[in-house]
Amino acid sequence: MTGLMQVHSTLHRRSVELVPRHPGEISIYVCGATVQSEPHLGHGRYAVVFDVIRRYLTWGGHQVTYVRNVTDIDDKIIVAAAAAGESVEARAERMVSIFAEAYERLGVLLPDIEPKATEHLPEMLELIEHLIDRGLAYPVESGDVYFAVRAFEGYGKLSGRKIDELLAGVRVEVSDLKHDPLDFALWKAAKPGEPSWDSPWGPGRPGWHIECSAMSARYLGEGFDIHGGGSDLIFPHHENELAQSEGASGQTFARYWLHNGMVNLGGEKMSKSTGRLIDLAEAIDRFGGMTLRLFYLRSHYRSPIEFSEELLAAAGAAYQRLYRFIRRTIEIDGIPDPEVMERFRTAMDDDFATPEALAVLYEAVVEANRLLDQNEPAGGLVAAGREIMEVLGIRADAQNLDGLAIPLEELAKSFDLPFGTSEELIGALLAARADARAGRDFTRSDLIRDGLAAIGVVVEDTADGARWHRR
Repeated sequence: MTGLMQVHSTLHRRSVELVPRHPGEISIYVCGATVQSEPHLGHGRYAVVFDVIRRYLTWGGHQVTYVRNVTDIDDKIIVAAAAAGESVEARAERMVSIFAEAYERLGVLLPDIEPKATEHLPEMLELIEHLIDRGLAYPVESGDVYFAVRAFEGYGKLSGRKIDELLAGVRVEVSDLKHDPLDFALWKAAKPGEPSWDSPWGPGRPGWHIECSAMSARYLGEGFDIHGGGSDLIFPHHENELAQSEGASGQTFARYWLHNGMVNLGGEKMSKSTGRLIDLAEAIDRFGGMTLRLFYLRSHYRSPIEFSEELLAAAGAAYQRLYRFIRRTIEIDGIPDPEVMERFRTAMDDDFATPEALAVLYEAVVEANRLLDQNEPAGGLVAAGREIMEVLGIRADAQNLDGLAIPLEELAKSFDLPFGTSEELIGALLAARADARAGRDFTRSDLIRDGLAAIGVVVEDTADGARWHRR
């Protein structure tokens, strides 16, 4: 990378140059899901956004350490488990598996490290004790421990909120034992029937915010490069993380804070708490994982997205074009066109501008297809398109493509041809494809070509007509 990459940091409130803590290395911590129930469309967006950021930084030559946590103990999980008649542990474990499957179907790579909150209690207890020793936290007689917000001078610098304004406009947890209504829980005393762990203040469980402070320090150190998550986490979660971590260490917590916009439904963000959501697995079943991935990437990661059938249809049509390009060029080699790759890099270096990066990709695909239709060399454009798709995590996925890769038997029947895999049948299909092209029915023509490609038969259009070979 050139070292001129710009990112919009929430902490700085502007675009700044990305300068890693250690040259050639970038450490990223992203707040993962609280696994009380199945993932919705918003969970898919944050996962894809930071997957692309990680892929691009790796492609640019950095050694990236990517940590994405799992919150597997929380008030919401306890309530959901009780309602379902499950243990908290079983509930969390089952949901973690469902999240993992959905992420894989979206093409999201596994994180380098995926810590679970329940596996890091010693680190949390040590951090809480350190905050107490520094006068930034205090235990109360109930067995709870609270962070003293006013004792940390920089509180509010991430979200831009002022302490004196918070009392009037923000709901806070009320307790007669708090020194200040704004103080938040680091440790919660055990309640009957809830999971608990031993601590110096009695049995209990960690507060939500302390989990990420402890786990990020455990794997990335007390100061790392990028902290990411949804914009709904800026306050209070990330504000509280910052206060805890910097209060304990006296050092900068994260150098850059990146937050993705929400997926909205009817003008309001999708949220488990409001019930306004679309199940992620069901959306993938209906539209396909790569279509959803493109749906997310067609908007800048910081912008909100309004869910609509029309936007999904547009993303699906865009993916069909890319899918056909992938299948058409599977046997073509080349060196990526440097001009295309430079344009791609320019787009992504400007705060990971995926809409502009996709525009570069589409232009390369259109030009490559034009050259191939004229039987002219297109290896450089093909290789560039393929490399861009790799960086963006776009792969050949035949799911939900309206029959573009249907089985050969169905393909043969659609043309009233006897089913078989002989050369005669393939020849008959190619003749039907030629008729479709002559009649300018390119949808049917592509359907035949991609159906053959799905069973390992590669079709090449030449000046002397279509030729084929087995892959």
